[in-house]
Amino acid sequence: MKTKINQEFKTRFGSEGTLYASAGRINLIGEHTDYNGGFVFPGAIDKVIMAELKPNGTDKVRVFSIDISEYAEFGLNEADAPSQSWARYIFGVCREIIKRGGKVHGFDAVFAGNVPLGAGLSSSAALESCFAFALNDMFNDNSIDKFELAKIGQSTEHNYCGVNCGIMDQFASVFGKAGHLMRLDCRSLEHEYYPFNPEGYKLVLLDSKVKHELKDSPYNKRRQSCERVAARLGIETLRDATMEDLDKIKSDITAEDYMRARYVIGEKDRVLAVCDALVKGDYETVGKKMYETHEGLSKDYEVSCEELDYLNDIAKECGVTGSRIMGGGFGGCTINLVKDDLYDNFVATAKKKFNEKYGHEPVVIDVVISDGAHKCE
Repeated sequence: MKTKINQEFKTRFGSEGTLYASAGRINLIGEHTDYNGGFVFPGAIDKVIMAELKPNGTDKVRVFSIDISEYAEFGLNEADAPSQSWARYIFGVCREIIKRGGKVHGFDAVFAGNVPLGAGLSSSAALESCFAFALNDMFNDNSIDKFELAKIGQSTEHNYCGVNCGIMDQFASVFGKAGHLMRLDCRSLEHEYYPFNPEGYKLVLLDSKVKHELKDSPYNKRRQSCERVAARLGIETLRDATMEDLDKIKSDITAEDYMRARYVIGEKDRVLAVCDALVKGDYETVGKKMYETHEGLSKDYEVSCEELDYLNDIAKECGVTGSRIMGGGFGGCTINLVKDDLYDNFVATAKKKFNEKYGHEPVVIDVVISDGAHKCE
């Protein structure tokens, strides 16, 4: 990828620039906890967006995307927004830096990536983080701190791409560290690194290639359930609730709201249990908690689907250490922690059985926990 980007940059702009990269991410555990003030547990992965950049001495940005073979050119004022949706991510990052008092001048760029699209690995956050990091290095002497870089990516989604996302994806892309996952407190934004070196295990995603069209807004409905229970308990979010608290008001709330809250409170406890297990190098407990999360997401939170439950069942049958839905649900991936000696059989069985039942194989994506945004050597 590096060579391809470099050659394209030379051909297009007649010189060489500086290479930067930022990563996609996984979330090991902690799903639907962000808007409940809880914890998430992401890590950057070895699938990246890479870009070569160089100031061009003008007030124009000229950028080429190798993956879709498209060129965009735009100015740096609010009225200069490009029409291509991919270019709006880069334009948004430029504008968000400028709005915060940072400097951005005209530059040339070529970029490409190997973050699989539509698999819930946050390719958009990787793109934002790559350019935010690069422009901070190139024009601002790295004076913008990493938290602000993550917020620049988040604000780009909100203000230029129409996605009201949380901070986790950009945070993981910016702060990622090889061999470590991060426990991010979604309320305080405090974070802590935890070692993740599962010797004898592989981390593999199985992308079902399924995305169910939803007739209502299930995310908003689940959020409202959580907010109703928190209000009844007299607290701001379910982060501060225990199962004992929930059981005391069980007769005052609907069965559905009770189930939703039960999942969220259980998930908060599971994230903390996984932290303890990782410190001890106890990957069997990590895997057990992943299965419990899947069960909760499927039965209590009801955001799974038949295909993802089937992939989870296959993992259990094959003796996989841990498996769960990753992401919001209703399609997408399972994330699996698999012992090395079971890996080949698990992947072959999952491909065969899933294909027999649904007419296509899941896509296998092996991931390694890696560094986030950085300048390439």
